[in-house]
Amino acid sequence: MRLRIFFSICLASFLTLALSLILVTRIMYGNMSDDIRHEVRNEAGYISLAVERMDENALSEYISETGKISKNRITFIDNDGTVLYDNYADASNMENHSEREEVKSALQTGTGEATRLSDTIDEVNYYYAVRLSDNKILRVANTSHSIGGLIGKSTVGIVIVVIAVIAAAVLTAGFLAKTIISPINNIDLDNPVSNYTYEELSPLLARMDKQNEKIQHQIEKLSRQKQEFNYITANMNEGLVILGKHGNVITANSAAKNILGGEEASDYAELCRDTAYIKAVETALSGTANEAKLERDGCIYQITANPVIQGTDEATGEPVRHGAVLFLVDITDRENSEQMRREFSANVSHELKTPLTSIMGAAEIIQTGIAKKEDIPHFAGQIHSEASRLLVLIEDIIKLSRLDEEGLQQEFEQVELDKICETVIAELGCKAKDKKVRVKFDGESVKLYGVKAVLHEMIYNLCDNAIAYNKPNGEVKISLHEEDGKKILSVADTGIGIPHEHHARVFERFYRVDKSHSKETGGTGLGLSIVKHGAILHDGSIDLQSEPDKGTKITISF
Repeated sequence: MRLRIFFSICLASFLTLALSLILVTRIMYGNMSDDIRHEVRNEAGYISLAVERMDENALSEYISETGKISKNRITFIDNDGTVLYDNYADASNMENHSEREEVKSALQTGTGEATRLSDTIDEVNYYYAVRLSDNKILRVANTSHSIGGLIGKSTVGIVIVVIAVIAAAVLTAGFLAKTIISPINNIDLDNPVSNYTYEELSPLLARMDKQNEKIQHQIEKLSRQKQEFNYITANMNEGLVILGKHGNVITANSAAKNILGGEEASDYAELCRDTAYIKAVETALSGTANEAKLERDGCIYQITANPVIQGTDEATGEPVRHGAVLFLVDITDRENSEQMRREFSANVSHELKTPLTSIMGAAEIIQTGIAKKEDIPHFAGQIHSEASRLLVLIEDIIKLSRLDEEGLQQEFEQVELDKICETVIAELGCKAKDKKVRVKFDGESVKLYGVKAVLHEMIYNLCDNAIAYNKPNGEVKISLHEEDGKKILSVADTGIGIPHEHHARVFERFYRVDKSHSKETGGTGLGLSIVKHGAILHDGSIDLQSEPDKGTKITISF
């Protein structure tokens, strides 16, 4: 804009200068021509009056003397056009002037004038003729430069003036352009209406102020939305990654960075080098949604990769892809649950099949008559024993199924844990006596809001395991008390203990530390699993402390 103003001022100055020179030259030339005509006419009048009053001898002498002192050309012409006298040339050598315009006009009207331009010397000759009383012609002429000649004669002066004027115009244009632009350059765009500048800019500044307010509101809105988005994604447990169409990372929340292991990455390959992840991303960027599983640090994550597509290209008809969105979900528990479900199904099949096989075998022996009469009670006892074992197993499975249901919440009530402990000790008294194990209860009166049958089953299983896996003359100690607002129940024994590598799995369904010893103890492998699910039902936590040959202590905090 500054250059445009500068050149506009310069152009206006140059046009003004050129027009001024033309007009001034024209006016000066016109004034000079008028002066010359006036001078020539006056001199012609003076000379004609003098000639009329003199005789012929005096006339010749006067004309000769006048021609010497006059700067104008004086010519005396006979009525037939013959030049009688000329103060600038030899009259005898001059051609006849009867056809000259001014001479013809003078002979007819008494006076005549003419202007002739010399093409060779770029001069203008002005002629004025007067007819005398004797029909002779007195002609006075003056020579002046033409406009072109006048300009040519003054070329140096004109060039100097033009250069000076152009320099002044350039300097003035620069100064004016700077002066005009300066208030505009100094406008406070953040607060346009506070500026003192040209009145013509007021509507623009007012509109800018409204636009600024609108833009500021939009920026604040976008900023709030971005903060909300960042807050939400930052607090997500799931990983979220948004990629551009070239695979560049637009955003990745903290969960995604923790899962993939890349802190600051500009490209998707920098986030993670896992083959499943790379394949999922590249497939999504190519326009196809897909899923993959990623294993990191002992956890299993499901990657859901979807392309971002908006419309189709009018030229090619291909979908317009803008990038991809990756969603990473921790499915470790789900995978473990699925694995446990498969193991549970296999274990249930095995545990049910074993006693049923024994029952069917014994029954078949009796049915076919192979068994002797005296052996029938033995096989009948075996059928009863295996059937009892099968019944216990089915009951435990039913108990676990009930614990997985949500309907038990309706059965919650105030339960006296100390009373349940005393009941369990009484129920297991015979078993403890057979195993030569002492059972002691050290506790206080504690009430808990829960399901009585479940709590009874939990305590019964803990005490039953403590007796079953104890040593002869061993001891089981049941403790119950309140501490820091929590109800603490613990069952400790002096039995065979559990190796440390099995601690994490003993609460799984059908898991046994020593499978060869399981038939001797008569367990189903579901006791501790029932304890675990019962604790979860009552928002409790379990702590296991055990060492081989030193005993086991299981503590539940409600």
